[in-house]
Amino acid sequence: MADITTSAADKKEKEYFTEVPQQAPGFFLKGSHQYDWGLKNRLSRVFDPKDGRTVMLAFDHGYFQGPTTGLERVDQTILPLAPYADCLMLTRGIQRSIIPASTQKAIALRASGGTSMVSPFEEWEGELDGKPFKMSRPGFEPLSNESTALTIEEAIRLNASLLAVQVFVGSAYERQSLKNLTDLVDGASRYGIGVMGVVAVGRAMARNAQYFRLATRIMAELGANVVKCYYTDEDFETITSCCPVPIVIAGGKKLPELDALKMSYNAIQQGASGVDMGRNIFQSDAPVAMMQAVRGVVHEGLSPEQGYEKYQDLKSQG
Repeated sequence: MADITTSAADKKEKEYFTEVPQQAPGFFLKGSHQYDWGLKNRLSRVFDPKDGRTVMLAFDHGYFQGPTTGLERVDQTILPLAPYADCLMLTRGIQRSIIPASTQKAIALRASGGTSMVSPFEEWEGELDGKPFKMSRPGFEPLSNESTALTIEEAIRLNASLLAVQVFVGSAYERQSLKNLTDLVDGASRYGIGVMGVVAVGRAMARNAQYFRLATRIMAELGANVVKCYYTDEDFETITSCCPVPIVIAGGKKLPELDALKMSYNAIQQGASGVDMGRNIFQSDAPVAMMQAVRGVVHEGLSPEQGYEKYQDLKSQG
């Protein structure tokens, strides 16, 4: 825990070598050069070998939120976006019921679950000074109480390139979620399937660089081939530098289009290998235009302003 609580006497200034790219001799993707052929091939479907980046389209929200705004009819809202994505992040139920089997897109399959938005929080009700009050146990996060949600055989049947598992570092169920990750790594590595650890941030967890350095490094050390986390305005390059495998950023809550494009651009410039966006695309006023604008920033070298101009132009065309 020295990175969190270090005494003044022992403290040494950290060196993240943010200006020195990690080498991957003989392969284009960070930390992946010593994998076997099958896993490299699957990762080459997720990340474009031309630039080592990816635009992932996340629409797995329904596994705990139900029909999220913008995902009421996945066939109507997501299928028009799929041609512009490198990888589709989804649940097996949606894959089987909605996604055409003829798709050539890489699949990132949601592999953890078990709770929902209506899972009860641990709360007590009573009176204080004659007035009603509610109290909840600090750190209690019912949504973090997940287990693995599919078998490796199922992942093979669905031709997944990645298995995505939520990890709740610092939560009441940290150990269980880390075991979910390691169990999936053990099973998936037998068949050359990648595992993406997803940093989940609950109510009691800080969204800062120190926390993300800790969480992403733990997952990489335990065998995750890709890590997904949120972008931070400060010191994000230290997160990507000290994580030995590719990081893709989560889009998070819906932002104004220009702000989402700025976040994507800044993350790429600071070492991220791509974005995994959902609400910032399918909840946009013009989702197809926004999808192409994000792709322009990630793959085509557009600035946020150029990406926004592209978004507005495509939006005006209907």
